[in-house]
Amino acid sequence: MTIKAFMRFAVAAGALFAGSGVARAEPIVSFNAGIATDYIFRGIDQTTDVSEGEAFGGIDASNGAFYAGAWLTNTGPHNAQFFEYDLYAGWKPTLGPVSLDLGVIYYGYTDSDESPGYDESDSSNVELKLAGSVPVAGVTLGAGVYWTPNFAGDNDGSDDNSGVYYEVNAAYTFTNTATLSGAIGAVNVDSYTHDSYTTWNVGVTYPIMNHLSIDARYIGTDDDADYFGGNGDTLVGTLKVTF
Repeated sequence: MTIKAFMRFAVAAGALFAGSGVARAEPIVSFNAGIATDYIFRGIDQTTDVSEGEAFGGIDASNGAFYAGAWLTNTGPHNAQFFEYDLYAGWKPTLGPVSLDLGVIYYGYTDSDESPGYDESDSSNVELKLAGSVPVAGVTLGAGVYWTPNFAGDNDGSDDNSGVYYEVNAAYTFTNTATLSGAIGAVNVDSYTHDSYTTWNVGVTYPIMNHLSIDARYIGTDDDADYFGGNGDTLVGTLKVTF
């Protein structure tokens, strides 16, 4: 999926939202920015030898149950990828106590002068998401499935390069507003020497003040993640502001 194709989808979705009764709700726009000691995505280090720290920012817009947004961070999995930019949109309906999230995410990567001839489509890919959560005895329990038709972009020339990420997660907010959360996930891909690995994380998010929070999170993977660039056990700290 190219950026133009994604934008056509977003425009079509926006037109649909505008014609629905839900779309007449008051639109909400928010921004976020932050820094982190490292950028680890599903157990895989995304900064590698380019840099160890991360700086990121994004914008989110919602209108009733529909949402869309964009997010930007430094570096990708290797030197050729200077910035990662994510574009996403979706729908969050509710079925009784269950909150659903049906969405699409485009992961784009810019090139750098270090790799002449490298094109962003070599690693960029699109992902479909089906997730849900439900409150149970004060704990929010969730699960999600993320599917991509092209796990590593177009760089291997294979049409059989799909991948699925499965995750179960849970979160609990204490009376002091600190939130303890964790997740266990598994990646399964086609056309690879190693076709799967497992990752997990657990951490605490605490709002220091209005619009400013800090998160300390332990992230781990099994040995199979080494093939994908996993770096074992890591503690990541994040400072984030929203406005």
